[in-house]
Amino acid sequence: MQTNFTAEQLTDPGIQRANEILRSCVHCGFCTATCPTYQVLGDELDSPRGRIYLIKDMLENSRVPDAKTVKHIDRCLSCLACMTTCPSGVHYMHLVDQAREYIEQKYRRPFSDRALRWILARILPYPTRFRLALLGAKIGRPFRGLMPDARLRAMLDMAPKHIPPVSRNDDPQSFAPAGTRKKRVALMTGCAQKALNTDINDATIRLLTRLGCEVVVAEGAGCCGALTHHMGRTSESHATAAKNIRAWVREMDGDGLDAIVINTSGCGTTVKDYGHMFLNEPLAAEAARVSAIAMDISELLMRLDLPEGTDKGLTVAYHAACSLQHGQKIKTYPKDLLKRAGFKVVEPADSHLCCGSAGTYNLMQPEISGKLKARKIRTLEAKKPDLIAAGNIGCLMQIGSGTELPIMHTVELLDWATGGPQPPAMTAPGKRAPEVPILR
Repeated sequence: MQTNFTAEQLTDPGIQRANEILRSCVHCGFCTATCPTYQVLGDELDSPRGRIYLIKDMLENSRVPDAKTVKHIDRCLSCLACMTTCPSGVHYMHLVDQAREYIEQKYRRPFSDRALRWILARILPYPTRFRLALLGAKIGRPFRGLMPDARLRAMLDMAPKHIPPVSRNDDPQSFAPAGTRKKRVALMTGCAQKALNTDINDATIRLLTRLGCEVVVAEGAGCCGALTHHMGRTSESHATAAKNIRAWVREMDGDGLDAIVINTSGCGTTVKDYGHMFLNEPLAAEAARVSAIAMDISELLMRLDLPEGTDKGLTVAYHAACSLQHGQKIKTYPKDLLKRAGFKVVEPADSHLCCGSAGTYNLMQPEISGKLKARKIRTLEAKKPDLIAAGNIGCLMQIGSGTELPIMHTVELLDWATGGPQPPAMTAPGKRAPEVPILR
């Protein structure tokens, strides 16, 4: 693609990177075949190619974004299926992130949009605030029909039936390995996941220590910054990410780390991109060090001696989170691990397509998200599995809200298969722990 940025514009590192990406696009349109929003809406401007044209025009002309451009960029899921499909290697992720930052700086949204985005940025990355919000949503759910905005109704729907008690395993500490230590790893405990489902981190710690890892929860680490990063709120996302970088570098320079393990693939995609995010900032070297050893939990488990299990007699429908299969290019590891543990694994039709969760997308674009969720659930249930597994908390909540099938993180099944407790999602509803949120 031909671009016409001025020499002055190209002194901006963000514009320089956007120029590189735009020039790699050859207009082929292969991306439209795998773009979920294009399939749902049928509008060229709701495809990666269409958005690329909009972004090029906006950035090249240094113009104030108009409502039309913002609408179509806001509708992007950042599922990155287009990057998997693209034969030219167009790095759409960095381009759309640059566009969102530009829009955040230049465009004044309607008050309702500004208020919603402010609320999400101030609540979701903070577990205690999020727990209080979830409790409020449960209380407010009977009044759902009175809400005039579909986005507010989506926020009420987000609250799970069971708000788990706080897990003290998420506190800064170190967990000793069972037997000889093979690796020392830092576990990213995250933010929203700690409020929505504490079983995932608990299962991860049990499994890794059982396989010979010392697991460290680093003092000062928290939200990865992805939620605010994808809203274009760069200063907020970088401030959050910087805390993680400093916390993990302290561990790397102290007793050392073999890996930074992440069990929420949306977070993993962002942490692995810290090196790019901080490329022109004082923390550049430290950010690159962190990105270099960041791993999805499935990557680390493939390097450990996961025992081969006997046939469990259960069929697992594996949902491939977009951030894992497209963002991190990890496609077979979770399935390989489940098979090794003794499960029969099946995949739904169109497994490359998004479930519609996409961070805060299901809250900000509930209509499109709902259509994608319904399609994903149909294809999963068509396989007639006993349960569903995925590697991202957003996907688990999204799909779980529309199916009666048990749904759980891949690591919970692997923990169970190697000696851990049965995942709570498989337990009869009447035997679950009390629904009493315990606040920090």
